[in-house]
Amino acid sequence: MVLFARNYVAGLVAASILLGCSAPTETESNSKNEVDVGQGSSGIHAETWPKLTAPVALDEQIENRVTALMARMSIAEKVAQTIQGELRYMTPEDVRKYRIGSVLNGGGSQPYGKKIAELEDWLRLADAYYEASMDTAAGGIAIPILWGTDAVHGHNNLRGATIFPHNIGLGAARNPELIRQIGASTAREVRATGQGWSFAPTLAVVRDDRWGRTYESYSEDPVVVQQYAGAMVEGIQGAVTDEDFLGGQHVISSAKHFLGDGGTEGGVDQGDSQASEAELRDIHNAGYVSALNAGVQTVMVSFSGWDGRKMHGRKGLIQDVLKGQMGFNGFVVGDWNGHGQVAGCSNEKCAASMNAGLDMFMAPEDWKALYHNTINQVNSGIIPLTRLDDAVRRILRVKILAGLFEIGKPSTRPLAADASVIGHADHRAVARQAAAESLVLLKNNGGVLPIKATGRVLVVGDGADNIGKQAGGWTLSWQGSGNKNSDFPNGDSIWAGIKEAVNAAGGTPVLSVDGSFAEKPDVAVVVFGEDPYAEFQGDREHLAYGNDKNNEIELLKLYQAQGIPVVAVFISGRPMYATPEINAADAFVAAWLPGTEGKGIADVIIGDKVGNPRLDFKGKLSFSWPKRADQGPLNVGDEHYDPLFAFGYGLDYGSVIKVAVLEEFEPPSDTSKSVFFENGPVAPYKLKVSAAPDWSDELVGNGGILKVEDRIQVALTDRNVQEDSRRVTFTGKEAAAVYLHIFDVLDLSREANGDMQMGMSIRVDEAPSKPVYMSVGKGTIDLSAKIAAVEIGKWVDLSIPLKCFVAAGADISTIDTPWFLATAGSFKFTFNTVQLMPPASGLKCPLPARQMVFEIK
Repeated sequence: MVLFARNYVAGLVAASILLGCSAPTETESNSKNEVDVGQGSSGIHAETWPKLTAPVALDEQIENRVTALMARMSIAEKVAQTIQGELRYMTPEDVRKYRIGSVLNGGGSQPYGKKIAELEDWLRLADAYYEASMDTAAGGIAIPILWGTDAVHGHNNLRGATIFPHNIGLGAARNPELIRQIGASTAREVRATGQGWSFAPTLAVVRDDRWGRTYESYSEDPVVVQQYAGAMVEGIQGAVTDEDFLGGQHVISSAKHFLGDGGTEGGVDQGDSQASEAELRDIHNAGYVSALNAGVQTVMVSFSGWDGRKMHGRKGLIQDVLKGQMGFNGFVVGDWNGHGQVAGCSNEKCAASMNAGLDMFMAPEDWKALYHNTINQVNSGIIPLTRLDDAVRRILRVKILAGLFEIGKPSTRPLAADASVIGHADHRAVARQAAAESLVLLKNNGGVLPIKATGRVLVVGDGADNIGKQAGGWTLSWQGSGNKNSDFPNGDSIWAGIKEAVNAAGGTPVLSVDGSFAEKPDVAVVVFGEDPYAEFQGDREHLAYGNDKNNEIELLKLYQAQGIPVVAVFISGRPMYATPEINAADAFVAAWLPGTEGKGIADVIIGDKVGNPRLDFKGKLSFSWPKRADQGPLNVGDEHYDPLFAFGYGLDYGSVIKVAVLEEFEPPSDTSKSVFFENGPVAPYKLKVSAAPDWSDELVGNGGILKVEDRIQVALTDRNVQEDSRRVTFTGKEAAAVYLHIFDVLDLSREANGDMQMGMSIRVDEAPSKPVYMSVGKGTIDLSAKIAAVEIGKWVDLSIPLKCFVAAGADISTIDTPWFLATAGSFKFTFNTVQLMPPASGLKCPLPARQMVFEIK
């Protein structure tokens, strides 16, 4: 039998793991079965799509002004306008030198590499970028730079900003006017920090709730999305007929992600949609119709594909439908390196995207190579000059419409530097109303709600006093993780709201995160649900809530058995199979991700002094609630529609419906793709060891394993709880390895493209005597310098960007070994987590292994 470890190491030998790997080469002429090259070959019938007229008509004076500017621009300056870099990788000096037209901050990216940047930091960097773009001392013409930010539920990268409920909750509120107010409030806070462009709203019509971005969608129903899209755009930009359209207290809006991102097979992020053209047009395009009619000035292309071809290369949809049939005359921007996923392209070179109609590349890290390659492609004719000119004209048109040439540097613009705008009382009032109206009451047996606040109210659960959890992903950090209540100075937890309301009524509020109590309460409120996540980390194989770390079901049953009325407040980014929890609660409230105004929940569930409601429930399900965990696609109108709670369901205090005991189903197992080891190997991953000379692979069981006594040993040990870690001892007698293996193939290319890192929590117990190597797939790097910097005996989080392993030779799309650590020397370390981690600024790749990890004898 040819054993795994031997094959693996032999593969490393055969691959000759040396420095350097060549980037993919671009196909000079696009194959018809790779990217669209025109309407006739695209499979798109543009004439059947909605025929729209742009509400912001072309203005002769503006067009003449654009023509005059472009007449003075070199090809290099024109290309520069089509490039958008990320602030971690693009300095103001870069903008000055290359005349770059746009910059963005990605989710969780803060000025000057800070974890939490202050208002002054944002403005200082915004001014620096602007001044660089206007500096013509070294030649060129002055064109103001445009800074885009992901303000998707408030100005969510800014400490102290008002964080509104995520879109899924807003969809339940069924209140377009409220959406308009949210857009306007967000725009004002973005203005305060000097940005002029918000990457919102998301107009995905999610058809499979397993998608990790489900909470960014208003509804599975295109009608709801269409009703909201125009309202949000008008809130952000102002109405087209307003004098301050795109100016004053407004910013540029971006409708995203065009098109079909909510319809991928299996709900896979950046995946492929197999919808018919009619479904793509009538379901997934619905929000864009109202956004375009509201005058949205930018549209962001989706990472996803349709019928096997990536949207970033879909000329039939971008050029023929969006710009042609639907009359869009703003500009089209890409998503984070999305152009690099088009067949024949790379992050550094992609004529196919621009030729398909993309006007601005979002190229966070590789912008400089893309800039030079695009210049060469225009000069060689691969990208026609007419296509480049059209892209630049559109970008300049929007910049002029937004007044960027006249309003001066960001710190001098309306609302800039006004700290009172951040978390303003008016904005918080809107957010509190939105949190209240988004609540959906699924069950209220015995009339336990509203809570009689004059009694003893026990509040439990890890979501009770946790603003970060109730805010969700895209909040201060990309995934929304690692946030504390102190990071939200203008916010209140759900507990804070309940405490205030109960105290005001003369009752006794008690907080107990673990659920224990000394005196029996009159009612228990259990606040629990999903931890924060964002794109692709939030993808799931099924919709079951609950795992070994959750004990809410035990608490609910415990209170139920003791005759304590129980109210469950469920925090989630999607409807989930939570039937056991629903059965164990007297009342069940779907709170979604309510944002920083936790008092909005108390406004509805806590009664006044005599027990009457202060506010009633208004929310109605905008997504169907699953009966079973395996109901991935579950949408109103489906042929075999069988939900637990149907689309539009939602009780109020006038309802007399009693929910009977619901049938419970055993959920399927989940295959994790982002956490590989947490307190033990996460199924289906297996922890294995191997050592020279035979290199047979041995499974590390629950009791640990001694793999050939004088070579490598793995033993159970404790960090936080009993036996949650593994201590690995390399003796140095022979080369050896410890690794995680799955009998399947993983594709981590999306994660690598998103700058994700392979991370582990480790403690170095004894320094290595020889180099230590780490591999993902067959890409190997020398970890020695990283290990040497770790203090002996101290727990640290150590991470390496996935792209480092790609650069070292890994085929990241087909791996069965996501973590492999080896040395030929002695070394002792302990670890208790191995997982993918969000991007971080300032990380550099260690050197790829210049010699073999070890030699097979």
